[in-house]
Amino acid sequence: MIGQLRGQLLHKKPNSLLLDVHGVGYEIFIPLTSFYELPAEGNEVTLKIHTHVREDALTLFGFLTQREKDFFLKLISISGIGPKLAIVILSGAPVEELAQAIASGNLARLTAIPGVGRKTAERVVLELKSLVTPFLLPEQIEAAKEGSIPTALEEDILSALTNLGYPRSAAEKALAVVLRSAECERTFEDVLRNTLRRLAG
Repeated sequence: MIGQLRGQLLHKKPNSLLLDVHGVGYEIFIPLTSFYELPAEGNEVTLKIHTHVREDALTLFGFLTQREKDFFLKLISISGIGPKLAIVILSGAPVEELAQAIASGNLARLTAIPGVGRKTAERVVLELKSLVTPFLLPEQIEAAKEGSIPTALEEDILSALTNLGYPRSAAEKALAVVLRSAECERTFEDVLRNTLRRLAG
C-alpha cells in the first residue's frame, strides 16, 4: 500500500492533483483544506496517502498533514461513509472545527457542508463523538471540560442572534446567563426570547 508520496506538483484543482514521482504521474484526490495549502505548480510537495482498493479500481487520497489523514480514516470507518464522502466532509472545515462540531453534537454545522445530510451527520456524531478528543485544540479540550462547547441548540440560538445583527461575543454572554438561570424552558423559542430580552436590556 502507498502511504506517502513526494514529488513535483504538476497540476492542481480543488478536488485533485497530479504528482510527478520520478517520472510517474499519480492522480490523487484531496480535500479543499489541503488544496488551499498546496504550493504553486512546479514545486515539490509531500502528501500522506490513503490507498483505496476495490475490485475495479485503485484510488489514491492525499493529505498535507497526518492529522487530516487520521481524521479521514475515522470517517471511513463509519458504515455508509466512503472515501469520497469523507473527502467532502473534510473539505467543509478544518479538522479542529469538525471535531468540535462532532464533540458538541452540532448537527447544524455538519449539515451546512454541501452533500452532508442530517442522517449522515447524526451517524458521524454517534460514531465519533467519543473519539475526536485527539483532534481538538488544547483550548477546545478545556472548553469541553468546562462544558462551554456550544450544544446544537446553543449554536442555533447564536446563529439566529448573529443573523439579527448582534455581536457573537455579546450573544454568547447573554445566552450563558439565560442558560444558567431557571427563567425558561430549554426550547429554541423560549431560550431565544429570553436571550433577546437580556440583550435588549
